[in-house]
Amino acid sequence: MTLALVRTRALDGLAAPEVTAEVHLANGLPSFTLVGLPDTEVREARDRVRAALVTSQFEFPQRRITVNLAPADLPKEGGRFDLPIALGILAASGQIKARALDGHEFCGELSLDGSLRGVRGALAVALAAGQAKRALILPRSNADEAALARGVTVLPAESLLAVCAHLNGRATIDPHVAPTPVLATGMPDLADVRGQLQARRALEVAAAGGHSLLLFGPPGTGKSMLAQRLPGLLPPLEEHEALESAAVLSLSGGFDATRWGQRVFRAPHHSASAAALIGGGSVPQPGEVSLAHHGVLFLDELPEFDRRVLESLREPLETGKVNVARIQRRAQFPASFQLIAAMNPCPCGYAGHPTRACTCTPPQIARYRSRLSGPLLDRIDLIIEVPAVPFADLTSATGGESSAEVRTRVIAARARQMRRQGLPNARLEAGQIETHCAPDAAGVALLAAAMQRLNLSARVYHRILRVARTLADLAGIERPGSAQMAEAIQYRRGL
Repeated sequence: MTLALVRTRALDGLAAPEVTAEVHLANGLPSFTLVGLPDTEVREARDRVRAALVTSQFEFPQRRITVNLAPADLPKEGGRFDLPIALGILAASGQIKARALDGHEFCGELSLDGSLRGVRGALAVALAAGQAKRALILPRSNADEAALARGVTVLPAESLLAVCAHLNGRATIDPHVAPTPVLATGMPDLADVRGQLQARRALEVAAAGGHSLLLFGPPGTGKSMLAQRLPGLLPPLEEHEALESAAVLSLSGGFDATRWGQRVFRAPHHSASAAALIGGGSVPQPGEVSLAHHGVLFLDELPEFDRRVLESLREPLETGKVNVARIQRRAQFPASFQLIAAMNPCPCGYAGHPTRACTCTPPQIARYRSRLSGPLLDRIDLIIEVPAVPFADLTSATGGESSAEVRTRVIAARARQMRRQGLPNARLEAGQIETHCAPDAAGVALLAAAMQRLNLSARVYHRILRVARTLADLAGIERPGSAQMAEAIQYRRGL
């Protein structure tokens, strides 16, 4: 047999389109040609495959070898095609049974000694293989991740020899079972935060409704401590949410299967570029907003981020997804994250401090705060001041409520939202807001006065209604009243 077909998968955003590695052996001077729009990493597979076959005691055919990765118009990247190419050569030269390749898909990078290295995107590949009703053979380091996909048989292998022994019927590879997730322990507790009753209340509201939150105040008042405790207040992920989060993390190679079902907390440095935050690259990769999908994105020192980077947050905050467009590639990544940000009130950080004098001039303060545009602030639901902590609160032997106590109320409020509308309050669309967030007569009158006096935009109007709905859910009442509306309006007056 001089022609062999091996099925594998490429990556295109979160999708894993099918690729067929077609290997043909012909008479002529020995050569190795690789076609099908491969990038540099894929072209280098020729040398890795040759060395792996020789060191594994297989015969490398001294013939004219042509490998086509079809379809030809789909760009191929990474080392995931090493194993399919090697198996195609062995099948075409009669060293393994070609019929054994049917019903399988293969993915893995080869070392020069024939062992298999892990690849990115194993979960996306496993999901696609399961839909195609084929077993997936891949490196053992990717097995835990791939086994999280339901309905697919995952066969982990240590080396090329192990794969060939399985295909030839000499040593069977047993299907892999997904590991038991590790329960989250040792998470930061809200009881560690002293004082800051208003900020703690805002954090609970943000967790209950999935709202974005901006904390501003002098240095050392606990803004970062509060932000780090938000994941411990959030309800557990549903199975489809955990799968979506894991699939995005898998693309970056940073997913740990033992942390399945746990909320992600991402905190990029303020020097991060727009591509790092939103996603990009010649081969589109997910950015921090997508890696925080169904989790928390914490931006500390918010005004220190580049203005262009901050403005790029506006679309994902509104739509919950990111479209990355390049000349040759386009990809869409989910970005349903919860934003929590922290900032100082001025460049020196002490504007409004009760005991330390601010050294900034009014123009300096205005320039500092103007780094945050009005359209961006409109998209943040809660803006709250975190003042300096009094000495008596700081030295108090007892803190406030623990994360477990607050989380119980958050889960109950989120359950009411899911029963009523099927999604968190922060994700309600305009039509749904009118249906589910309508306040009583007193609340309407209070909101009308606030809109006129504070000159609030229509977007802020909708966000106030969403927050008021969450406050009503926490209180266990049917409709937002004047008390909930007043508190929601207060969260818009921070800056």
